[in-house]
Amino acid sequence: MKEVKAFIRPIKASDVHQALKLNGYCCMSFSECEGTGLYTDPTENFPTLRFPFLHCPMVKIEIVCPDKEVESVVEIIQKSGTTGKRGDGIICIMEVDEVYKVRNKSKGIDAL
Repeated sequence: MKEVKAFIRPIKASDVHQALKLNGYCCMSFSECEGTGLYTDPTENFPTLRFPFLHCPMVKIEIVCPDKEVESVVEIIQKSGTTGKRGDGIICIMEVDEVYKVRNKSKGIDAL
């Protein structure tokens, strides 16, 4: 199993969510976050009181899926998450050793 972690523009979060749902991916997490990097546009992104340095608001999406579905998830995020401008985000893939469901103690693919 893998975890697909994507950092995208907030204005594209709904589009990405809809596209993933339409393609059968129901379970994912969305979090608001801020980042810094080469993608930050100093004419549009400004410091906040919480993070007093130049930042860029982002949405982090986390979805765990079987290895064979990773490429599909990545393509969906890329297609539905782009504006075509620098700073559209990044996608990271991490290995997931095991998944456990809290409610019924199932594990592995069955827990997804």
